[in-house]
Amino acid sequence: MTRPASAPFLEGLQNSVIRYQACTACGAAQTLARYACRSCGSTELQWRTARGAGRVYSVTTVARAPSDEFRPLAPYALAIVELDEGPRLMGHATADARIGDRVIAGFFDFGGRRLVRFTKEA
Repeated sequence: MTRPASAPFLEGLQNSVIRYQACTACGAAQTLARYACRSCGSTELQWRTARGAGRVYSVTTVARAPSDEFRPLAPYALAIVELDEGPRLMGHATADARIGDRVIAGFFDFGGRRLVRFTKEA
C-alpha cells in the first residue's frame, strides 16, 4: 500500500503539531501535501514544523453542519489562517475570530481525530 503524501501532516496533527512542506529549490511553503512544489515543480520537498501562529485570512460561521458527525459542534467558526511560515491552513476558530486577528493554534479531539482550533493571541 502506498503511503499518502499527506501522512506526515496527519501524523503531526495526532501529536498536536502542524507540519507543512517547504521546497528546498525555491523556498515555497504549502500545507496541501503534494509530490511536487506548486510554485516551481521541484520534487525536493521537506517537511517542517510550524509554530502555529499566524493571521486570520478568512473566517466564516457554519450554522448548519455538513454531516451528522459535525452537528454537535454547530454553530462553529472555520478560519483560513496564513501561518507565519507562509502557508495557509484551515481550522476551527473561536467565535470571536476576525479577519486580520493574530491567532495561535491549539488542538481538540473530535470523532476519533485531532483537529486544529485557532484562538486569538494574548
